[in-house]
Amino acid sequence: MDVLKRLARNKKYLIWFVVLVVGGIALKITLLAPSKVKVVIVEKRDLTAQVYGNGTVEAKVVVGISSKITGRIVELYADQSDRVKQGQLLAKLENDDFHHQEQQSEAGLNRSAASLNVEQANLQKAKSNLALAEKNAQRFKTLAEKNLVSKLEAEQYDTACQVTREEVARSQAAVEVVRMEQQAGRASVGFAKSKVADTLIYAPQDGVIITRDLEKGATVSPGMSIFTLADPRTIWVKANVDESQLKGVAVGRKAIITLRSSPNEQLPGQVVRMGHQSDRVTEELEVDVAFGEPQKNFRLGEQSDVYIVAGMKKDALSLPSATIVTKDKKRGVWVVQNGKLALKEVTVGIIDRRNFTEIATGLDGGERVAMAPPPEMAKFQEGMKVQVTP
Repeated sequence: MDVLKRLARNKKYLIWFVVLVVGGIALKITLLAPSKVKVVIVEKRDLTAQVYGNGTVEAKVVVGISSKITGRIVELYADQSDRVKQGQLLAKLENDDFHHQEQQSEAGLNRSAASLNVEQANLQKAKSNLALAEKNAQRFKTLAEKNLVSKLEAEQYDTACQVTREEVARSQAAVEVVRMEQQAGRASVGFAKSKVADTLIYAPQDGVIITRDLEKGATVSPGMSIFTLADPRTIWVKANVDESQLKGVAVGRKAIITLRSSPNEQLPGQVVRMGHQSDRVTEELEVDVAFGEPQKNFRLGEQSDVYIVAGMKKDALSLPSATIVTKDKKRGVWVVQNGKLALKEVTVGIIDRRNFTEIATGLDGGERVAMAPPPEMAKFQEGMKVQVTP
């Protein structure tokens, strides 16, 4: 019995010993095990720094097509999305009253022409009478001086000559009056014709009809838009770029545009204009990016993303951006040396959109740099043991 009791007591100790050993091994494998990391090597790559901006498709040249006069629309010859040429007829207003005014003005001009003919004939007659009167007055004056006729009779012919001279002056004035009436008539005809012409609305330039704002039968007044026309050659994206990202952004920089309607299609573009006043609330600056080629199908106001090329480098030393950490406001990477971590300060350059960052200074290219998920990297400490995984 004593032997059995001793064996049972020793067996209990043995079990506790095994539990402690297994627990220690498990603790070493799990909680006390070195963190697993991957290592990457600094490599040379062609890098492109791109600045992101979000905006909308807009047109630099948008023209509201309106009428100069008040009138009722009787015909419309274009609709939304139609491409039109400069001088193409787009709309017609009611013009019966203006046609009547034109006919009335032309009749008045014809009447003035007839009156001018009459007055010119009267003037010619008066000039002929004056020539005859002057001859008679001179002849009787000579005869009176020789006492062949009485002075009274000579004076009568001289008076008749003066009257005829006044008649010539009156006829000349009448001709001038009729000529001025003709000028007024021509102006009236021109005005009436311009009113008739104003009832026809033409395209002021080539473009695309964005909106048709009025319909047939509507009454339009001066300045009221009938159509809105946009020039497709001036379509661009008004993008908003964060102030902190503006370094390297300048007029002439190339860009990539993606539209919300076709997110997988990259369209070439170029920065053509930059604002000089940032939004004080959003701290963003407006940057206008033009399409490389005129867009055949576009929608003003469509959401768009632009990536502006702010810089490029070939064969630049670089690392995946995930390896870069910030400690005490300094940038650095964790280098694996003899199974332990060491923080090396680096200076970064271009940050590529493919998640690569240029290492300008701090590494010579032979280091093994640790990379792990962000939560794990946040726990890294100087001298910490790590286990490198394939």
